Amino acid sequence: MSSRRLVIVGGGAAGFFAAITCAEALPGAEVVVLEKGQQFLAKVRISGGGRCNVTHACFDPRDLAAHYPRGGQALRGPFHSFQPRDTIAWFERRGVKLKTQPDGCLFPVTDSSQTIMDCFLDAARQAGVTLRAGCGVERVGGRAEGGFELTLADGETLTCDRLLLATGGCRVPALGRLAISLGHTLEPPVPSLFTFNLETPWVRELAGVVLDSVEVSVPGHGLRERGTVLFTHWGLSGPVILRLSAWGARILHGLNYQFPLHLNWLPTLGVEAIAAQLQARRQAQSARLVVNSPIPPLTARLWGKLVLAAGLSRELRWAGLSRTAQHQLVQQLIRTGLTVSGKSLNKDEFVTCGGVRLSEVNFKTMESRLVPGLYFAGELIDVDGLTGGFNFQAAWTTGWLAGRAMAA
Repeated sequence: MSSRRLVIVGGGAAGFFAAITCAEALPGAEVVVLEKGQQFLAKVRISGGGRCNVTHACFDPRDLAAHYPRGGQALRGPFHSFQPRDTIAWFERRGVKLKTQPDGCLFPVTDSSQTIMDCFLDAARQAGVTLRAGCGVERVGGRAEGGFELTLADGETLTCDRLLLATGGCRVPALGRLAISLGHTLEPPVPSLFTFNLETPWVRELAGVVLDSVEVSVPGHGLRERGTVLFTHWGLSGPVILRLSAWGARILHGLNYQFPLHLNWLPTLGVEAIAAQLQARRQAQSARLVVNSPIPPLTARLWGKLVLAAGLSRELRWAGLSRTAQHQLVQQLIRTGLTVSGKSLNKDEFVTCGGVRLSEVNFKTMESRLVPGLYFAGELIDVDGLTGGFNFQAAWTTGWLAGRAMAA
């Protein structure tokens, strides 16, 4: 039996995973989770539209690490210790079965984040974890005899032998103040995973249209992604936009979220192949209106907007398509130029890049390299993943490592 007290600040995904891991590895220790808000696991509740995208079916540590714009290299070793396969087994041992979607995202078979929350709350109680909601931490200091003293928002003081900070992403630097007060450096936080606002009227008129394979790029900055794009009432979203926003988080922040955007609507076809398709229509459908004859897989609505954006008349028939007009249309199809005028958050799933500097954390144990007995897990560290369950996997992996190390 141990009489040690181990405190986790932050009752989110990483904090809970660490607390359960620690309490199960060290029966008899007092493991306490302090959550500033009134509810635990708030981000788990809203993740994946309330379904909770638990992890991603990517089982090679090297491939998995490639899905993290920040922190991928540092996570490669940890993923050899705890990766998506271990996550699936962890939940199955506790009666929660997961299902894999065609895109590799894993969700509980119930399609409800409540299933994941109930699993965590039950596992924490069974392991003897003390859960305290509405319990913010104002100050943390080291003790002369070792360990830490915490001053809570209500004035209560709490001492502990080991401390884990898992307070989530630093939307503003103030949210990392406990780490800073203990001598750590924060990489400046900026948003990651956001959608693009565009003022272009025809883009907004296509709200609801989805296209599976579009190449999107930010000229002059080396940012290029291919994937599904979704038109919205405020601009563009979908997996390809979210990936571009993640890889370009710092660059796009530096541009104040105002930048040119190029879209290739037919990235699997070259200029000659597209021109050949247009010529074939000119021969076979000469009497038809160009605006009514989309090239697959473009939708009729999108095709019509692109034809007009290329400067072609709504009344133009294929027989009257001049060489100049054909060139204009081909250019529009392979490089539509738009201007992004701002960003919107990806629903409520706020992800930031930035946080505690990677070089200040030992990724074998998640212990601070500066302060013995201090640990970190989750988004408080300068680690962020693409959409699709990668941020949760980083939370499970770092939480598991921290929990094991704290119990050692």
